Amino acid sequence: MKIADKIRKMRAKAGFTQEQLANKLGVSSQSVSKWETGVAMPDIMLLPIIAETFGISIDELFDLTLDEKLKRIENRIEIEEEFSEEKFKEYEELLKAELSKDRENVKILSLLASLYHHRMEADSRRVSKYARESIILAPEKKECQWLLTKAEGGAVWDWNVANHTSAIDFYKEVILSDKGEPKSALPYYYLIDNLLSDNRVDEAEHYLSEFKKLPSANPIMSDIYRAYILLGRFDPSAADEVIYLCEEKYPENNIFLFEAAQYFARRCEYEKAIKYYERAWETEKSPKFTDAMQAIAIINKIIGNKEAASLAYDKILDCLKNDWGYSEEDKPYIDTIREKENL
Repeated sequence: MKIADKIRKMRAKAGFTQEQLANKLGVSSQSVSKWETGVAMPDIMLLPIIAETFGISIDELFDLTLDEKLKRIENRIEIEEEFSEEKFKEYEELLKAELSKDRENVKILSLLASLYHHRMEADSRRVSKYARESIILAPEKKECQWLLTKAEGGAVWDWNVANHTSAIDFYKEVILSDKGEPKSALPYYYLIDNLLSDNRVDEAEHYLSEFKKLPSANPIMSDIYRAYILLGRFDPSAADEVIYLCEEKYPENNIFLFEAAQYFARRCEYEKAIKYYERAWETEKSPKFTDAMQAIAIINKIIGNKEAASLAYDKILDCLKNDWGYSEEDKPYIDTIREKENL
């Protein structure tokens, strides 16, 4: 239904004349008439007032299809830093209503998870702000130190808290329950990542051997994981050799260059890491992902080269604007500005 028809039917249902609606909206009755005949569209600033007058959402005013509504939610999660409580509830109710119709709707489940994660990130920023202020005033108190660790994903000393057993067991279950043909390689990545993080290298090697049998297995990642397993076995020389042999096979491969950069960054070999990250950035096609340049900024911050870090953030901002079309009001741009200001 076009917005002209929607306004006309909603006005009639509410029992308003064109003049009465015009008075409520602060416009002329001629304007309302033009809207209803499709001659003109309401000013964008009036849309929230029109929707409120009829007791509906702006989405309902435009009578968007479900796919259009879901795409709008997805886009707003990506670009907006935080939702109002009213907007959050609107999206939550829509998604839960759709989920009640189909509990196996992957798109709806994913969007619900993203919606709650979006709110969690906003809450985490507040936790960080107030916990940091408290710690500065009372560094001897533990409570806010722990809250800051949870909010920012900091290191946890206690093994019983820091281990990834829950995630490992879950991904083992995912692999066992995967009935697809061919089986998906993606759960193996997350399983091996978590096993390596807990230094469970024997299990990681077992699942790597299974991963390599999959038609969709990336041979580059097989080599990269092999190097990390050797590191876990305290054989850094053999691990380095795997990386260098891999480079001979894939000298200009963007995936290899990025993974090699990550490998050396984790080894704290920062000069090597930066060189590989720079090559990864140069070989990536537009629109570029900003991960490599963000890593360069972080490394330069670690080693105290704030000027180089600032230049890296400038490149990220330029990429966000020119490659991805983000504005200065969008979340990715705001996050990058915040990181640059924290140098």
